[in-house]
Amino acid sequence: MKNFKSIAIVVGLVIALFILLDGFYVVDETEQVIITQFGDPVGQAVTTPGMKFKTPFIQRAHFFDKRYLEWDGDRNQVPTKDKKFIFVDTYARWQITDPLQFFKRLRDERGAQSRLDDILDGETRNAIASHDLVEVVRSSNRDPISGATITDVIEDSLENIAVGRDSIQVQIQQQANQLATDLGLTIHDFRFKRINYVEEVRQTVYDRMVSERNRIADKFRSEGQGEAARINGEKDRKLKSIESEAFREAQEIKGRADAQAANIYARAYDKNSSSRELYSFTRSMEAYQNIFDDQTSIILSTDSEVYKYLNSIDG
Repeated sequence: MKNFKSIAIVVGLVIALFILLDGFYVVDETEQVIITQFGDPVGQAVTTPGMKFKTPFIQRAHFFDKRYLEWDGDRNQVPTKDKKFIFVDTYARWQITDPLQFFKRLRDERGAQSRLDDILDGETRNAIASHDLVEVVRSSNRDPISGATITDVIEDSLENIAVGRDSIQVQIQQQANQLATDLGLTIHDFRFKRINYVEEVRQTVYDRMVSERNRIADKFRSEGQGEAARINGEKDRKLKSIESEAFREAQEIKGRADAQAANIYARAYDKNSSSRELYSFTRSMEAYQNIFDDQTSIILSTDSEVYKYLNSIDG
């Protein structure tokens, strides 16, 4: 009898322990809890951390994360408004903001991920199909570099956009949140992770980009050559002007020197007869030096001035 009582006490203690263990649960700071009874939620969500109590075996605690959760979309092929097919890879950050509504509609995070696939992928397709490619890949209009020549080239090659990638991302996030709110979710961030052309048109696009850059380079090159020709022409003009001015000044200096020399010779010639004779002789000798060389033969008259001095030398 005593053994039976001891066994009954031990069994009772074990049952009581199981009841106590199942009746208490601990809520972490990063968690929020929904209590269900026979599968239906009971009361409001438990969002404060600490040890909590529920009815053992009848009620069940469902734990959900409070923190931002990651959603990584699939790489999808999407057409743009201007009929260009591109691959779009996206990601988002979301949070369970209404645990009770979340549990009623989705039950768990796996169901939420699947539902977000439908919502975000669908809104991405709608947004991409409503805008041209240039608005999807660029965030804003670019300010041209100062300078008329460069500005003209850049304005030719860069198209102005009305919306831009950042605005499209915000638009997708807002549209998705309108659907996610009813699920107890909030999408806090949405981004395009990567955008690229499909393989069939990628090489064509690259070729067009290269052709456009070459056109701009050719325009810069031709304008540079024209500017170089203008500079060289201006240089040649200034050089000829300097050479002409230098030649003019040289001739003036030479003319003044010849005039001064002639004046000196004239004064010396007029000074006396012996001086005039010396001057005549000197000038004649200079003339002989310029006229004769080793191969020269001449015939002179006896009354020639040149003959007079040659004859006197011979005598």
